[in-house]
Amino acid sequence: MPPILTILFWAGTAIGGLFLLITFFAFLNFGALWFRALTSGAPVKMVQLIAMNFRRVDASRVVNAKIMAHQAGIQSNEKSGIETQNLEAHYLAGGDIDRVTQAIIAAERANIDLDFDRAAAIDLAGRDVLEAVKTSVYPRVIECPDRSFTDKTTLSAISKDGIELRVRARVTVRTNLDQLIGGATEETIIARVGEGIITSIGSSTDYLEVMETPDRISKAVLDRALDSNTAFEIVSIDIADIDIGDNIGARLQADQAEADTRVAQALAEKRRAEAVAVEQENKAKVVANRAILVAAEATVPLAMAEAFKQGNIASLDPESEDYRE
Repeated sequence: MPPILTILFWAGTAIGGLFLLITFFAFLNFGALWFRALTSGAPVKMVQLIAMNFRRVDASRVVNAKIMAHQAGIQSNEKSGIETQNLEAHYLAGGDIDRVTQAIIAAERANIDLDFDRAAAIDLAGRDVLEAVKTSVYPRVIECPDRSFTDKTTLSAISKDGIELRVRARVTVRTNLDQLIGGATEETIIARVGEGIITSIGSSTDYLEVMETPDRISKAVLDRALDSNTAFEIVSIDIADIDIGDNIGARLQADQAEADTRVAQALAEKRRAEAVAVEQENKAKVVANRAILVAAEATVPLAMAEAFKQGNIASLDPESEDYRE
Protein backbone atom coordinates (compact mmCIF):
# COMPACT_ATOMS: atom_id res chain seq x y z
CA MET A 1 0.00 0.00 0.00
CA PRO A 2 1.44 3.42 -0.89
CA PRO A 3 2.52 5.53 2.06
CA ILE A 4 -0.02 8.27 1.30
CA LEU A 5 -2.88 5.77 1.47
CA THR A 6 -1.56 4.42 4.72
CA ILE A 7 -1.47 7.91 6.20
CA LEU A 8 -5.01 8.65 5.01
CA PHE A 9 -6.20 5.30 6.38
CA TRP A 10 -4.79 5.91 9.83
CA ALA A 11 -5.97 9.52 9.80
CA GLY A 12 -9.50 8.45 8.91
CA THR A 13 -9.36 5.75 11.56
CA ALA A 14 -8.26 8.29 14.17
CA ILE A 15 -10.94 10.77 13.16
CA GLY A 16 -13.58 8.07 13.19
CA GLY A 17 -12.43 6.84 16.55
CA LEU A 18 -12.47 10.39 17.92
CA PHE A 19 -15.96 10.89 16.55
CA LEU A 20 -17.13 7.63 18.11
CA LEU A 21 -15.52 8.62 21.41
CA ILE A 22 -17.22 12.02 21.37
CA THR A 23 -20.51 10.40 20.44
CA PHE A 24 -20.09 7.89 23.26
CA PHE A 25 -19.44 10.57 25.87
CA ALA A 26 -22.25 12.70 24.48
CA PHE A 27 -24.72 9.83 24.79
CA LEU A 28 -23.28 8.99 28.17
CA ASN A 29 -23.98 12.51 29.46
CA PHE A 30 -27.03 13.56 27.47
CA GLY A 31 -28.42 10.32 26.08
CA ALA A 32 -31.08 9.89 28.76
CA LEU A 33 -32.16 13.51 28.46
CA TRP A 34 -32.22 13.36 24.65
CA PHE A 35 -34.21 10.11 24.69
CA ARG A 36 -36.70 11.48 27.24
CA ALA A 37 -37.31 14.56 25.11
CA LEU A 38 -37.68 12.42 21.99
CA THR A 39 -40.19 10.02 23.53
CA SER A 40 -42.17 12.91 25.06
CA GLY A 41 -42.79 14.51 21.68
CA ALA A 42 -40.56 17.53 22.32
CA PRO A 43 -37.29 16.48 20.64
CA VAL A 44 -34.08 18.40 21.19
CA LYS A 45 -31.06 17.84 19.00
CA MET A 46 -27.98 16.28 20.57
CA VAL A 47 -25.87 19.12 19.18
CA GLN A 48 -28.08 21.62 21.01
CA LEU A 49 -27.66 19.74 24.28
CA ILE A 50 -23.88 19.74 23.88
CA ALA A 51 -23.91 23.46 23.01
CA MET A 52 -25.98 24.19 26.10
CA ASN A 53 -23.35 22.48 28.22
CA PHE A 54 -20.62 24.70 26.76
CA ARG A 55 -22.77 27.80 27.32
CA ARG A 56 -23.45 26.73 30.94
CA VAL A 57 -27.16 26.34 30.38
CA ASP A 58 -29.10 23.85 32.49
CA ALA A 59 -30.20 21.56 29.66
CA SER A 60 -32.53 19.55 31.90
CA ARG A 61 -34.60 22.67 32.72
CA VAL A 62 -34.90 23.58 29.04
CA VAL A 63 -35.98 20.06 28.14
CA ASN A 64 -38.41 19.89 31.05
CA ALA A 65 -39.98 23.20 29.96
CA LYS A 66 -40.46 21.93 26.40
CA ILE A 67 -41.93 18.66 27.64
CA MET A 68 -44.25 20.53 30.02
CA ALA A 69 -45.53 22.74 27.21
CA HIS A 70 -45.97 19.82 24.82
CA GLN A 71 -47.86 17.75 27.36
CA ALA A 72 -50.14 20.73 27.99
CA GLY A 73 -50.98 20.85 24.31
CA ILE A 74 -48.87 23.89 23.44
CA GLN A 75 -46.84 23.26 20.34
CA SER A 76 -43.42 24.78 19.77
CA ASN A 77 -44.08 27.36 17.08
CA GLU A 78 -43.53 31.04 16.38
CA LYS A 79 -46.80 32.03 18.05
CA SER A 80 -46.15 30.36 21.38
CA GLY A 81 -42.41 30.94 21.19
CA ILE A 82 -41.61 27.91 23.32
CA GLU A 83 -38.66 26.82 21.25
CA THR A 84 -35.31 25.54 22.41
CA GLN A 85 -33.38 28.64 21.42
CA ASN A 86 -35.94 30.96 23.04
CA LEU A 87 -35.87 29.02 26.28
CA GLU A 88 -32.09 28.98 26.24
CA ALA A 89 -31.89 32.73 25.57
CA HIS A 90 -34.30 33.48 28.42
CA TYR A 91 -32.29 31.28 30.78
CA LEU A 92 -29.06 33.08 29.84
CA ALA A 93 -30.81 36.43 30.46
CA GLY A 94 -31.50 35.37 34.04
CA GLY A 95 -35.17 34.52 33.61
CA ASP A 96 -37.19 31.72 35.14
CA ILE A 97 -38.16 29.49 32.22
CA ASP A 98 -40.20 27.19 34.45
CA ARG A 99 -42.58 29.91 35.66
CA VAL A 100 -42.77 31.47 32.20
CA THR A 101 -43.81 28.12 30.71
CA GLN A 102 -46.31 27.53 33.50
CA ALA A 103 -47.74 31.02 32.97
CA ILE A 104 -48.20 30.39 29.24
CA ILE A 105 -49.93 27.08 29.99
CA ALA A 106 -52.25 28.74 32.54
CA ALA A 107 -53.02 31.55 30.09
CA GLU A 108 -53.80 29.02 27.37
CA ARG A 109 -56.21 27.23 29.68
CA ALA A 110 -57.92 30.51 30.59
CA ASN A 111 -58.07 31.68 26.96
CA ILE A 112 -55.75 34.62 27.66
CA ASP A 113 -53.53 35.85 24.86
CA LEU A 114 -49.97 35.48 26.18
CA ASP A 115 -47.00 34.52 24.01
CA PHE A 116 -43.48 33.67 25.10
CA ASP A 117 -41.89 37.03 24.30
CA ARG A 118 -44.46 38.89 26.36
CA ALA A 119 -44.24 36.47 29.27
CA ALA A 120 -40.43 36.59 29.19
CA ALA A 121 -40.46 40.39 29.20
CA ILE A 122 -42.75 40.41 32.24
CA ASP A 123 -40.51 37.91 34.00
CA LEU A 124 -37.33 39.86 33.24
CA ALA A 125 -39.02 43.03 34.49
CA GLY A 126 -39.12 41.46 37.95
CA ARG A 127 -42.83 40.63 38.02
CA ASP A 128 -44.16 37.18 38.86
CA VAL A 129 -45.74 36.31 35.53
CA LEU A 130 -47.40 33.13 36.81
CA GLU A 131 -48.99 35.00 39.73
CA ALA A 132 -50.11 37.70 37.29
CA VAL A 133 -51.91 35.13 35.13
CA LYS A 134 -53.50 33.55 38.20
CA THR A 135 -54.74 36.95 39.34
CA SER A 136 -56.19 37.54 35.88
CA VAL A 137 -58.17 34.32 36.19
CA TYR A 138 -59.02 34.58 39.89
CA PRO A 139 -59.31 38.24 41.00
CA ARG A 140 -57.63 39.17 44.25
CA VAL A 141 -59.11 41.17 47.12
CA ILE A 142 -57.04 43.99 48.60
CA GLU A 143 -57.88 45.57 51.93
CA CYS A 144 -57.97 49.35 52.02
CA PRO A 145 -56.13 50.38 54.09
CA ASP A 146 -53.75 47.45 53.86
CA ARG A 147 -52.19 46.50 57.20
CA SER A 148 -49.00 45.42 55.44
CA PHE A 149 -48.32 49.05 54.46
CA THR A 150 -49.77 50.98 57.41
CA ASP A 151 -50.77 50.52 61.04
CA LYS A 152 -54.18 52.11 60.51
CA THR A 153 -57.20 49.84 60.31
CA THR A 154 -59.64 52.37 58.82
CA LEU A 155 -59.70 55.43 56.60
CA SER A 156 -60.71 58.64 58.35
CA ALA A 157 -62.85 61.11 56.39
CA ILE A 158 -64.97 64.10 57.45
CA SER A 159 -68.23 65.16 55.83
CA LYS A 160 -69.23 68.79 55.42
CA ASP A 161 -71.20 68.78 58.69
CA GLY A 162 -67.99 68.00 60.59
CA ILE A 163 -68.71 64.36 61.51
CA GLU A 164 -65.81 61.94 61.18
CA LEU A 165 -66.49 58.61 59.42
CA ARG A 166 -64.11 55.68 59.68
CA VAL A 167 -64.30 53.47 56.61
CA ARG A 168 -62.80 50.13 55.66
CA ALA A 169 -63.07 48.96 52.05
CA ARG A 170 -62.25 45.88 50.00
CA VAL A 171 -60.94 46.35 46.46
CA THR A 172 -61.22 43.43 44.04
CA VAL A 173 -58.59 43.58 41.29
CA ARG A 174 -57.30 41.43 38.50
CA THR A 175 -54.07 41.74 36.58
CA ASN A 176 -53.95 43.85 33.45
CA LEU A 177 -51.31 42.04 31.41
CA ASP A 178 -51.19 44.85 28.83
CA GLN A 179 -49.94 47.31 31.46
CA LEU A 180 -48.07 44.91 33.72
CA ILE A 181 -44.70 46.18 32.49
CA GLY A 182 -44.28 49.74 33.71
CA GLY A 183 -47.67 49.86 35.41
CA ALA A 184 -48.06 50.96 39.02
CA THR A 185 -48.40 48.29 41.69
CA GLU A 186 -51.12 47.63 44.25
CA GLU A 187 -49.74 50.31 46.59
CA THR A 188 -50.88 52.89 44.04
CA ILE A 189 -54.31 51.26 43.80
CA ILE A 190 -54.72 51.40 47.59
CA ALA A 191 -53.59 55.02 47.72
CA ARG A 192 -55.92 56.09 44.90
CA VAL A 193 -58.91 54.24 46.33
CA GLY A 194 -58.27 55.72 49.77
CA GLU A 195 -58.03 59.20 48.29
CA GLY A 196 -61.24 58.66 46.31
CA ILE A 197 -63.16 57.48 49.38
CA ILE A 198 -61.98 60.43 51.48
CA THR A 199 -62.85 62.87 48.69
CA SER A 200 -66.29 61.34 48.18
CA ILE A 201 -67.14 61.53 51.89
CA GLY A 202 -65.71 65.04 52.14
CA SER A 203 -68.04 66.22 49.38
CA SER A 204 -71.11 64.83 51.18
CA THR A 205 -73.30 67.45 52.83
CA ASP A 206 -74.39 65.23 55.70
CA TYR A 207 -72.87 62.10 57.19
CA LEU A 208 -76.30 60.48 57.17
CA GLU A 209 -76.20 60.45 53.36
CA VAL A 210 -73.09 58.28 53.49
CA MET A 211 -74.50 55.99 56.17
CA GLU A 212 -77.76 55.50 54.26
CA THR A 213 -76.24 54.81 50.84
CA PRO A 214 -72.61 53.68 51.19
CA ASP A 215 -72.65 52.32 47.64
CA ARG A 216 -72.62 55.89 46.34
CA ILE A 217 -69.02 56.06 47.54
CA SER A 218 -68.10 52.98 45.51
CA LYS A 219 -69.79 54.33 42.39
CA ALA A 220 -68.14 57.72 42.75
CA VAL A 221 -64.71 56.13 43.19
CA LEU A 222 -65.14 53.71 40.28
CA ASP A 223 -66.17 56.55 37.97
CA ARG A 224 -62.77 58.18 38.48
CA ALA A 225 -60.89 55.40 36.61
CA LEU A 226 -58.37 54.91 39.39
CA ASP A 227 -56.79 51.89 37.69
CA SER A 228 -55.37 53.86 34.77
CA ASN A 229 -51.63 53.33 34.20
CA THR A 230 -51.57 50.55 36.77
CA ALA A 231 -50.88 46.85 36.49
CA PHE A 232 -54.37 46.01 37.72
CA GLU A 233 -57.97 46.43 36.68
CA ILE A 234 -60.43 47.28 39.45
CA VAL A 235 -63.37 44.89 39.36
CA SER A 236 -65.29 46.33 42.32
CA ILE A 237 -64.93 48.47 45.43
CA ASP A 238 -67.01 47.32 48.39
CA ILE A 239 -67.44 49.30 51.60
CA ALA A 240 -66.93 46.67 54.28
CA ASP A 241 -67.53 48.81 57.36
CA ILE A 242 -68.45 52.40 58.34
CA ASP A 243 -68.17 53.72 61.89
CA ILE A 244 -69.04 57.18 63.22
CA GLY A 245 -66.09 58.89 64.84
CA ASP A 246 -65.71 62.21 66.59
CA ASN A 247 -67.57 65.43 65.89
CA ILE A 248 -64.55 67.13 64.43
CA GLY A 249 -66.53 70.20 63.32
CA ALA A 250 -67.79 70.95 66.83
CA ARG A 251 -64.37 70.40 68.32
CA LEU A 252 -62.79 72.71 65.76
CA GLN A 253 -65.42 75.37 66.46
CA ALA A 254 -64.77 75.07 70.20
CA ASP A 255 -61.05 75.34 69.62
CA GLN A 256 -61.63 78.36 67.39
CA ALA A 257 -63.83 80.03 70.00
CA GLU A 258 -61.21 79.42 72.67
CA ALA A 259 -58.54 80.83 70.39
CA ASP A 260 -60.70 83.91 69.68
CA THR A 261 -61.21 84.40 73.44
CA ARG A 262 -57.49 84.28 74.01
CA VAL A 263 -56.93 86.79 71.23
CA ALA A 264 -59.55 89.14 72.70
CA GLN A 265 -58.01 88.83 76.17
CA ALA A 266 -54.60 89.56 74.74
CA LEU A 267 -55.90 92.66 72.94
CA ALA A 268 -57.68 93.86 76.11
CA GLU A 269 -54.51 93.36 78.13
CA LYS A 270 -52.58 95.27 75.50
CA ARG A 271 -55.02 98.20 75.66
CA ARG A 272 -54.92 98.19 79.50
CA ALA A 273 -51.13 98.23 79.46
CA GLU A 274 -51.16 101.10 76.98
CA ALA A 275 -53.62 103.04 79.17
CA VAL A 276 -51.45 102.48 82.24
CA ALA A 277 -48.42 103.65 80.32
CA VAL A 278 -50.20 106.82 79.15
CA GLU A 279 -51.38 107.51 82.74
CA GLN A 280 -47.85 107.19 84.08
CA GLU A 281 -46.57 109.46 81.33
CA ASN A 282 -49.17 112.11 82.22
CA LYS A 283 -48.25 111.86 85.91
CA ALA A 284 -44.62 112.35 85.00
CA LYS A 285 -45.54 115.43 82.94
CA VAL A 286 -47.54 116.89 85.89
CA VAL A 287 -44.60 116.42 88.22
CA ALA A 288 -42.26 118.01 85.67
CA ASN A 289 -44.59 121.00 85.16
CA ARG A 290 -44.98 121.40 88.94
CA ALA A 291 -41.24 121.49 89.32
CA ILE A 292 -41.05 124.19 86.66
CA LEU A 293 -43.75 126.18 88.50
CA VAL A 294 -41.96 125.90 91.83
CA ALA A 295 -38.75 127.02 90.20
CA ALA A 296 -40.56 129.99 88.66
CA GLU A 297 -42.17 130.93 91.99
CA ALA A 298 -38.75 130.86 93.65
CA THR A 299 -37.48 133.52 91.27
CA VAL A 300 -40.28 136.02 92.11
CA PRO A 301 -38.88 137.26 95.51
CA LEU A 302 -35.47 137.62 94.02
CA ALA A 303 -36.84 139.63 91.15
CA MET A 304 -38.78 141.90 93.52
CA ALA A 305 -35.74 142.41 95.74
CA GLU A 306 -33.68 143.30 92.74
CA ALA A 307 -36.38 145.72 91.61
CA PHE A 308 -36.42 147.44 95.02
CA LYS A 309 -32.70 147.62 94.98
CA GLN A 310 -32.71 149.25 91.60
CA GLY A 311 -35.49 151.59 92.56
CA ASN A 312 -37.78 150.30 89.91
CA ILE A 313 -40.63 149.68 92.38
CA ALA A 314 -42.09 152.50 94.50
CA SER A 315 -42.84 152.15 98.15
CA LEU A 316 -46.22 150.85 98.95
CA ASP A 317 -46.52 152.77 102.27
CA PRO A 318 -49.59 155.11 102.09
CA GLU A 319 -47.79 157.76 104.20
CA SER A 320 -44.84 157.92 101.90
CA GLU A 321 -44.38 160.66 99.30
CA ASP A 322 -43.95 158.19 96.47
CA TYR A 323 -47.24 156.49 97.24
CA ARG A 324 -49.09 159.87 97.22
CA GLU A 325 -47.68 160.69 93.90
